[in-house]
Amino acid sequence: MPRMSTTLLATALACWATASVHAQSKEILGEHRTINATVETVDTGARRIVLRTQSGELRTVRVPDQATRLSEIKPGDAVTATYYDNIVLRMKPANEPDVDTRTIGITRGTGARPGGTTATQQAMTVIIDAIDLNVPSISFRGPRGWNYQTKVQDRDALQRLRVGDRVDIVWTEATLVSVARPAK
Repeated sequence: MPRMSTTLLATALACWATASVHAQSKEILGEHRTINATVETVDTGARRIVLRTQSGELRTVRVPDQATRLSEIKPGDAVTATYYDNIVLRMKPANEPDVDTRTIGITRGTGARPGGTTATQQAMTVIIDAIDLNVPSISFRGPRGWNYQTKVQDRDALQRLRVGDRVDIVWTEATLVSVARPAK
């Protein structure tokens, strides 16, 4: 299941005791959302499934090539997808080299019905581009033209940061999917 669009980092921002403690890190819990839907159509050739959410919205989902049980999914099947993400931030010491890695993993379900987990973990060094204490919000820029802005709940932590600070981010996203036959 492809990565869902989401607003990330909505619950908090890093909290560092002092600027001299560079290795201190903070985990930021992001979104955790479960979607229940019904399979409308399955196109095994294009590896696409059209799902109808509980609100009636249709969503087309591309199924990764590693998912081997696509042919077992039928119209009417119930799909549950749980998406979550979290981020760990760490102030970057001045002499430490930048990081920029991305790892993608897929685990197939072992049950009687198709399912599995896709996960992406990305580690990168970013620069704080802007801080707005009125909103409050923060903006980052990183490798490959990556830019990100988010609201922040922890104003005190935000006040300890400065535009231009280097920060390592380890960002993990995962989607867990299960498929069940419709209840009769």
